[in-house]
Amino acid sequence: MTLDRYADAVDDLAPDAGEVETAELAVTDDVLVKAFALGPGATVDPHEHGDATNVFHVLEGEPTVIRGDEEESLAAPAVVLNERGTVHGARNDTDERAVLTASLCPLP
Repeated sequence: MTLDRYADAVDDLAPDAGEVETAELAVTDDVLVKAFALGPGATVDPHEHGDATNVFHVLEGEPTVIRGDEEESLAAPAVVLNERGTVHGARNDTDERAVLTASLCPLP
């Protein structure tokens, strides 16, 4: 048994081109940690959380992260802080799977 929740949750995610698959890694009363596996050409649509901070951890691949009016292609490992109310999202402009986690705290 391992304490790591990443491998078991993400290993089976195999999104097709244009698709996003997700897995919840941790859910408590105060935090949600969710993995997003983006197939080639897939997008996590830009959105915001007015009452929560969201932190992206890029763990595989090289997704383009969107924050407000900024876009940047980031290679794993990378961390992006999305303050409360900041529009954020991601897309995969590569031919390989990209995986990032999003930590949302506190839960709305």
